[in-house]
Amino acid sequence: MSALLRSSTLAFLLIFAADCSPPVQAAGGHLTKTSQDSGSTRVLDHTPGKGREVNAWFAAGRQSVRNAQPSIDGEKPAKNIILFVGDGMGISTVTAARILEGQRRGEAGEENILSFEELPYVAFSKTYNTDAQVSDSASTMTAMVSGVKTQTGVLGVDEQVRRFDHESVAQAQVLTILEEAEDRGLATGIISTASLTHATPAGCYAHVPIRSWQNDSNMSEEARQAGFPDIARQLVEFPHGDGLEVAMGGGRDHFRPRHAKDPEDSDRKGQRGDRRDLTHEWVSQGAKSRFIWNREQFLAIDPAKTSHLLGLFEPSHMQFESDRSHDRAGEPSLAEMTSLAIDLVSKDPDGFFLMVEAGRIDHGHHGGNAYRALGDTIALSDAVRIAMNKVDREDTLIVVTADHSHTLTIGGYPKRGNPILGEVVGFKWSEKKVGEGELALDADGRPYTTLTYSNGPGFVDDKSRGSQSDADTQSPDYRQAATIPLSSETHAGEDVPIYAGGPRAALFHGVQEQNYIYHAMVEAFGWTRAGIPIE
Repeated sequence: MSALLRSSTLAFLLIFAADCSPPVQAAGGHLTKTSQDSGSTRVLDHTPGKGREVNAWFAAGRQSVRNAQPSIDGEKPAKNIILFVGDGMGISTVTAARILEGQRRGEAGEENILSFEELPYVAFSKTYNTDAQVSDSASTMTAMVSGVKTQTGVLGVDEQVRRFDHESVAQAQVLTILEEAEDRGLATGIISTASLTHATPAGCYAHVPIRSWQNDSNMSEEARQAGFPDIARQLVEFPHGDGLEVAMGGGRDHFRPRHAKDPEDSDRKGQRGDRRDLTHEWVSQGAKSRFIWNREQFLAIDPAKTSHLLGLFEPSHMQFESDRSHDRAGEPSLAEMTSLAIDLVSKDPDGFFLMVEAGRIDHGHHGGNAYRALGDTIALSDAVRIAMNKVDREDTLIVVTADHSHTLTIGGYPKRGNPILGEVVGFKWSEKKVGEGELALDADGRPYTTLTYSNGPGFVDDKSRGSQSDADTQSPDYRQAATIPLSSETHAGEDVPIYAGGPRAALFHGVQEQNYIYHAMVEAFGWTRAGIPIE
């Protein structure tokens, strides 16, 4: 079971055909005139230092920020921004993790709050994209860091891109806030418990027509022949500023050649077909550039002697938090990576932008396994707490949100303090109802859990349900019941929360389109006063 969950991917992702005509392009990939392709009004962005085209989503985001400016009048801009992303962390996940964290301390749980719930401003993000009601992580992360909504499964490009067509990328490419930060002289970093080439971290630096191009072996033959860079290459060859100061997570396989044995698992080799070892190339970029792959090396890093750090702690995704102690080479926690990353990027007097993802919340949910999903949500809360305690809250904006939700539900009238991972034990509210301390039973006379999924691998048919009655529902490997049988549980489409605190955090209020997050962060940095005309 554990191995199955560790290898869980977004196998359910549906790839849709796209037929969008590209806009007119000038040298350097920027638009030369307004166009009306695919129904999107596109205008030039004349903001100094940007040199970037704007589509209708971008212009609408600018307008929303303009409308919100009275809430921040007189506030100084942020010097630093940390964006935390709980991948798949919907409202039900936050609530269940809050209760679980409290119960692990011996409390009832309901009155507990996670660290990021202490932040003073809360908003909601609408996560649909240009072609789907329920989105994937690539399109949603692109919205959050570039200010435009786009198609399912693509990264760092707008909706004009043609999926799998590398030639359409240059005309559809959009600048991310991390790239802008580097161009403006700030330090930057990305942290994830998923592979660094996975959708959410890659959304900060990569521009590809399909998210699966994590290394050259996954790309089309046409793209390889044309020399189009895969996602791992784009991280190491990052052309903005002086490159990322820190990148830590999983994904060694995508950076190392096929003939190279993995340092942790000698039976495993890299996946690159071009024979390049990108970890060596990273180190060769400067005397203070470092590559690490285990906990011992992580603990030995001296921020004063390190300018650029690449940490790849697993061939694929990092361990779930509940399994991390069993890793043979040792892995740092998300909180530890966040702490070190802050030490590295805060050396820059101009400020920094840091993205931290709890990527495996999503993977636990896809496996129908609330135990691991909630454990990684608590680990995200620990990382946010570390950041809140380390930074100067007067000059650092902290934003915590999710890319999308999952189908996890909480129900069944359990009594106060009932184990959130357990079966429903009722409270006495009527002589005709379940008595206090008694298991609640379904219509067939069988107990059921407080947490369930609308779909996924936890589906059990009526013939075998009886054998599940004695299962340990609080086991790390337990799969919650699901209504619809699927090999991988799906994302959900409801709005997700945004929590914010620090300079100009009041920009995060109300119900917003997901691409608004980018515009609010740019405004928090003070880079623009949202003066783009909307046409």
